Amino acid sequence: MAEETNEDVKARKERERDELYALDISGVEWHCAPGTEEHEERVEIAYLPGGAVAMRSSLDPDTVLRYTEAEWRAFVLGARDGEFDLEPAPHNGGLTAQ
Repeated sequence: MAEETNEDVKARKERERDELYALDISGVEWHCAPGTEEHEERVEIAYLPGGAVAMRSSLDPDTVLRYTEAEWRAFVLGARDGEFDLEPAPHNGGLTAQ
């Protein structure tokens, strides 16, 4: 089997995205992190067919992002490795006491 060209990869990813966003997710079950309160802002995820995942904010449930299994796996592995960790903010906005 021939290796995919950049154009092939781009076309495949576009097809996957189109199929993913064409899914009717009106009946999915949304999950959030344990211990979060109903009134708190939180990230919610839903598991979709084929290992895909949908994600939304509890404060804006109509805006839903969808990720293929490969995209979600890459994100989770990166998060576990600290790839997305934020640098701690300097104390007092970086100002020193005078």
